[in-house]
Amino acid sequence: MAKRRVQLGSLRGDGLIHGAPTGAFEDLYHFLVTSSWPALIGLIAAAFTIANLLFATGYYLDQGIENARTGSFADMFFFSVQTMATIGYGKMEPVTIFSNILVSVEALTGLLALALMTGLVFSKFSRPTARVRFSRYVVIGPRDGTPSLMIRAANLRANRIVEAEIHVVLARQEVTVEGDTVRRLYDFPMTRSRSAMFALSWTAVHRIVEGSPLFGQTRESLADCAPEIIVSIIGLDETFSQTVHARHTYELDEIVWGARFADVLVLHPDGSRSVDYTRFDDVEMLTPAK
Repeated sequence: MAKRRVQLGSLRGDGLIHGAPTGAFEDLYHFLVTSSWPALIGLIAAAFTIANLLFATGYYLDQGIENARTGSFADMFFFSVQTMATIGYGKMEPVTIFSNILVSVEALTGLLALALMTGLVFSKFSRPTARVRFSRYVVIGPRDGTPSLMIRAANLRANRIVEAEIHVVLARQEVTVEGDTVRRLYDFPMTRSRSAMFALSWTAVHRIVEGSPLFGQTRESLADCAPEIIVSIIGLDETFSQTVHARHTYELDEIVWGARFADVLVLHPDGSRSVDYTRFDDVEMLTPAK
């Protein structure tokens, strides 16, 4: 049987998707809500400008705006802006049937656009987000005498994430007996996958024992299967009482063998604790890396 090969995208980010509708207009609301604030404001400004240019063109062709300078497209454009924003300074007004119809259409367009933009901006403001920082590397080293995979995360907000849960998966490329190239996911059982209160830092530990996806593996044995360790944390933000989540992906060159994380927890004389983020990404080598 001839071997069949399937081209797969990386799991980092959204991967590669072929043959499926992925453009912004296929799911416009999701695209706008998840876009950055500068991008959203820029898109709104662009849509506002284009709409007014279109209406201004209609007014300019009809020349039905009283007190507008003859042949002045700028006057038509700013009249359109006043109409859409319901400003109405009273200096210019429509005098022909066509211009009045155009004003009516533009007024309705402005009302609908205002309602849509209000809902969109409110949804974006109220969208729950987590400020979780993941360490630059994951480390593999002894923990309580057992080789373990360790992942460090920190809650950067002053509040707490309650009932936080961490889920860690190994994604690797394999070839089936039929010769198909597939990407398989293996769960990492954690020694403690839930935290009643995620406030400062959290070092999640997976014991590499028999049955672990990493049992008997080395950097060299994983090099040919394009491994990725995908980490997700989900919990309830105690301030907003909304579910928040964070995700991060580590590739092979971000896995450090024979190391441990540098201590970042600082105990103060009054008994309070804080996290020294200047050492958050630091690792300490225990044995030569494999």
